[in-house]
Amino acid sequence: MERIICLIIGYAFGLFQTAYIYGKMHGIDIRNYGSGNAGTTNTLRVLGTKAGLIVLLVDIMKCILAIVITGLLFGKNHPDTIYLLKLYAAAGAILGHNFPFYLHFKGGKGIAATAGLILSFHPYFVPMGVILFFGAFFLTHYVSLGSLLVYAGFMIEMVVLGQLGIFGMSQAHLMELYAIAAFLTVMAYYKHRENIGRLVRGEERKTYLTHKKDETKAEEREAEPKS
Repeated sequence: MERIICLIIGYAFGLFQTAYIYGKMHGIDIRNYGSGNAGTTNTLRVLGTKAGLIVLLVDIMKCILAIVITGLLFGKNHPDTIYLLKLYAAAGAILGHNFPFYLHFKGGKGIAATAGLILSFHPYFVPMGVILFFGAFFLTHYVSLGSLLVYAGFMIEMVVLGQLGIFGMSQAHLMELYAIAAFLTVMAYYKHRENIGRLVRGEERKTYLTHKKDETKAEEREAEPKS
C-alpha cells in the first residue's frame, strides 16, 4: 500500500507541467513549437534562457518535494525500505511529468525531474550526476548526450551502492530498487530514441545557454509553430 501511495504522491507533483504552464502564460502551447517536447531544453530554445532555467528549477523541485514528503510520511515507520519508497515517489513524479493525463499523456522526457531524484535521493549520486551531465554538455553542447550518460551512471551507481549496503535494505528489496531504476533508465532511453538516432548520424542539435550567431536561423525555425 505504501508503494502505491508514494507513486500517487509523485505523480501528483509530476502533473505540474512547468513548460506547458509557462508557455501558456506567454500565449503559446510549447508542445506545438520546436521539438514539441514540454521540457527544459525546448523551452530554452523557444522562449529563451530565463524561461528554460525557470522550467528546469521547478521541474527539479517537484521531484525533490515528492521525495521529501515521502521521507516525512514513511521514514520513521519504514526505515528499512525508505529508499525504495523514495524511488517509487520519484518514479511517480517522472511518470507524471512524462505522461500527464490531462494533456493526453504528452509531456516531457523526465530529465529535469530525474535531476531532482539524483539531488535528493542520496548524496553519493550528486557528484557523478554533475560530472557526467555538465562534462558532456560543456564538451559537446548536446543536452541529450549528457542526460543519457547521467542515466547510465545512475543505474550503475544504484547497483554498486546497493550491493555495498549503503541503503541498508534486504537483497529482495534491493532487487526491487534495481528494477525500478532499470525501468526509469529504459524509459529515458526510449523517450530519447530520436535523439540517439540523431547523435549517431551527427545531426543532433546543439544547445547553448546564450545565443550564437550561427544558431540564429535554426532557432528561428525552431520557434515557429509546428504544423
